[in-house]
Amino acid sequence: MRIGVYPGTFDPITLGHMDIIRRGAKLVDRLVIGVTTNITKSPLFEDDERIEMVRGEVAALGGDIRVVGFNSLLMDFAEREGAGMIVRGLRAVADFEYEYQMAGMNQQLNDRIETVFLMADVGLQPIASRLVKEIAIFGGDIHKFVTPSVRDAVVARIAEHGLLQGDR
Repeated sequence: MRIGVYPGTFDPITLGHMDIIRRGAKLVDRLVIGVTTNITKSPLFEDDERIEMVRGEVAALGGDIRVVGFNSLLMDFAEREGAGMIVRGLRAVADFEYEYQMAGMNQQLNDRIETVFLMADVGLQPIASRLVKEIAIFGGDIHKFVTPSVRDAVVARIAEHGLLQGDR
């Protein structure tokens, strides 16, 4: 069985993430979406909330897609899942430079697991979770970047935590 891992913070999951998930799932028999916390980021949603959000978004896709949380080195997680492939999405040259370095480091940790890069759909390339949150915090409309259920969750969280900025 070919197993791939698509790791990320998914804070929140965007239409760009969903594009990579749909396409990545076609490359493997099972796609494991690994939801983790990046220690360099400040998440809007807790780990369990992000896991449930991703599960809700991928439920209708069908196929063998699992969503699990992890808090370890990616290569250790991939090994535990039996993966032979890491799936990563690329939006721009800046992504490639970072991802290329990470792929090289990961190969040094475990050369039995390949990293596969998928180019984001042209219409989705500008989408980044960080920017979605920033737009929402300033009261902007994020419906072009996330599904309606994710939009509602982001807007509710921003209101709940009093994060709304700018002119009201």
